[in-house]
Amino acid sequence: MLRNGAAGGGGAATGGGGHRPVRVWCDGCYDMVHYGHSNQLRQARAMGDYLIVGVHTDEEIAKHKGPPVFTQEERYKMVQAIKWVDEIAPGAPYVTTLETLDKYSCDFCVHGDDITLTIDGKDTYEEVKTSGRYRECKRTQGVSTTDLVGRMLLMTKAHHSNIDEDLDYRKHTDNFGKGPKGHSPWTGVSQFLQTSQKIIQFASGKEPQPGDTIIYVAGAFDLFHVGHVDFLEKVHRLAEKPYIIVGLHFDQEVNRYKGKNYPIMNIHERTLSVLACRYVSEVVIGAPYAVTADLLDHFRVTLVCHGMTEVVPDKDGSDPYEEPKRRGIFQLVDSGSNLTTDLIVQRIIKNRLEFEARNQKKEAKELAVLEAMRRLEEEKH
Repeated sequence: MLRNGAAGGGGAATGGGGHRPVRVWCDGCYDMVHYGHSNQLRQARAMGDYLIVGVHTDEEIAKHKGPPVFTQEERYKMVQAIKWVDEIAPGAPYVTTLETLDKYSCDFCVHGDDITLTIDGKDTYEEVKTSGRYRECKRTQGVSTTDLVGRMLLMTKAHHSNIDEDLDYRKHTDNFGKGPKGHSPWTGVSQFLQTSQKIIQFASGKEPQPGDTIIYVAGAFDLFHVGHVDFLEKVHRLAEKPYIIVGLHFDQEVNRYKGKNYPIMNIHERTLSVLACRYVSEVVIGAPYAVTADLLDHFRVTLVCHGMTEVVPDKDGSDPYEEPKRRGIFQLVDSGSNLTTDLIVQRIIKNRLEFEARNQKKEAKELAVLEAMRRLEEEKH
């Protein structure tokens, strides 16, 4: 068990007011963690006072779904970094049982309104559903691991904001989440629509307090991953009371210095991914590439940090960190991690055939369940 302490938002971990804290259980693979996973955990945390998240081992996932993209240690660290998580349970069993809920003194289990199946096609939550210790939260529309992988493999830019959808991407949305016999609503692809409500739900809403050290970092933070978490954790440790502001560059700016079809996640998706991280206090959506005097003065920035990745010059050839360096407030931070978005994409492409086979199997199992549900409904009428 790895404890994080009280999460941001939701009820107090102590329960308050004398009532026994409501302990909530979630579990999953959490492979390629994205804002859809974070949103599920946010909703689950709001249903109680203390959230424990069980994360499956590589061996369990390989048995039921195929090999994960990220190792279990990487996945544990990613889930721990989500601000609504109070504690993680490494090595949680793939099938959720009453024994597991009782072991961690959890009142009920929360899962999204999609289906999770074992290798032999059984609902992994059947036991807790039957006993009435199951709650459902809404699945986040417009994001799936399948879609993100599809973007990497196709190398199109149709997912960027302000770019018209192209035919390749439309073909991908039609085919990538489909099995040979139809289309599953859970594995298929849809488009994410950003709303102000969603940003409010993810944002901390906390202003800097007197005595806070305001630290500014900027970048793409694309496919928000464990390398980003390691960096932000190191930055967080630089001060006793850190207030970390992350400047996110617009899609077109990221594409200028990263090339190919980067960013894989558009600005709206990257905003939610970063806001879900417990080390982040605020996000600047569409931050200027050059860290200007105006920006530093406006946010009263004490320190500007950058990782060990290359700093690409601005359009005019200038150093984007020229001003913070002139002020003597610039610091390079070594995260100790060599994981980059590029490396993740390489891992995915290497596993492409395995992933596509895994997706087809998942799709076929889901369609079989849908067919069984349809037959049951017909028998009732």
